Amino acid sequence: MLNIIYLKQIHMADTTPKINIIVVQDEMLQAEDIVNRLKELNYNIIGFTDSAAAALELISLHQHVDILLLDVVLKGATDGIELASIINEKYNIPFIFLTAHADNTIIDRAKKVKPRAYILKPFNDRQVSIAIELTLVNFSKKPLEKELLVKSDFNFSENQVPNRTDGFYLKKNNHFEHVGFLDMLFFRSDVNYTSIYTKSDLFIYSEGLNKIVEQLPKEHFIRVHRSYVVNINVVSGFEGNLLFIGNYKIPVSKKYKEAVFNLFKDVI
Repeated sequence: MLNIIYLKQIHMADTTPKINIIVVQDEMLQAEDIVNRLKELNYNIIGFTDSAAAALELISLHQHVDILLLDVVLKGATDGIELASIINEKYNIPFIFLTAHADNTIIDRAKKVKPRAYILKPFNDRQVSIAIELTLVNFSKKPLEKELLVKSDFNFSENQVPNRTDGFYLKKNNHFEHVGFLDMLFFRSDVNYTSIYTKSDLFIYSEGLNKIVEQLPKEHFIRVHRSYVVNINVVSGFEGNLLFIGNYKIPVSKKYKEAVFNLFKDVI
């Protein structure tokens, strides 16, 4: 019998699409821990299992699987690397290896199936979150082989955030989409990257948050933390040093606390 756990989706007021993930891990207790941590990061877990056969069944039953987190060692005759090879052959779904195995032989095998990342346990939640987001931003249908052979120089201007007075043109794969300022939820800095969360999508730029903030209208956006800038129009509530934006909880640092919470006076 296939050891497969389905997770019931709860429809909440926040209509922002979540990233759909399948977790495939050898130990079910570890899988449950990973699932709980991912749910805290606001990802939607379709299900989790400990075998390749069950993972393939999960994929076949769900049309919208965004990414898989695979262990190298799995229950049954097919290991995680062999499963990854099947996924490459039959499905157009990216995957990340999340494993405790760092043997050179295993890593050499893993390289051949071209994972989007190879993360060793114990892992850092932010590390996994960044890997997932960058994987999905960079993932698209494979270009034609001829296009792969064409050498092109990096165009700095293509990595900027073009703007107009009511919003930005944000780059998604190979095109730009206009996103109005009122549709932007918040900006999060991850070292050399900035993640832009909107009502319906996520965009990631290899550009510092400070440079992007300079282009934002101050009447709509406020810095609440070294790593966060929020749209004050979409804040739905607060508690302690946290602001609520849909299902997201945004920390407010001590430096910005007074200025931020003066905007959200509670009724006494």
